[in-house]
Amino acid sequence: MPQGTQVEVLTPGQNEKYYLAGAWDFRTGQVHHCEGPRKTNQLFRDLLAALERRYPAHRYDRISVVVDNYQIHKTQAVQRWLAAHPRFALLTLPTYCPRANPIERIFGDAHDKVTRNHKRKRLRDLVADVCRHIERNGPWPYRLSMIYQEPNVTAALKELRHGKCAA
Repeated sequence: MPQGTQVEVLTPGQNEKYYLAGAWDFRTGQVHHCEGPRKTNQLFRDLLAALERRYPAHRYDRISVVVDNYQIHKTQAVQRWLAAHPRFALLTLPTYCPRANPIERIFGDAHDKVTRNHKRKRLRDLVADVCRHIERNGPWPYRLSMIYQEPNVTAALKELRHGKCAA
């Protein structure tokens, strides 16, 4: 914008927030997501439940979900959910390594193309725009970062590819 001028950017309300949780299927490039008003372990459990519906037990005997070190992934409620659903396994990324997480790139793309400098007046419209963007622009190709060239990570990826895994 020209020096001395400022373009008005509308915001969807005072401190109004809404969150998305997502999982990227590395085989298909599809992103599965759910949304909620708070970033809690309930939102994460809702995502796991959505994955359970999307990947039925009669077709997938193991579902590996890569997570970062955020506290909602480690709560007792999540541990109880995982204990009740033994075909799910959480694989934790190294601390402070967001570049290794494909979902971070996907959400970054949604932020760049949808939420940054938007002109929506209502938050629900903006959330709908983000969901539409994720659904319409998939499957998401992803080139693995150099962190995946480590021998133990390469071996784990080979194991995932040759197994009957999802998400």
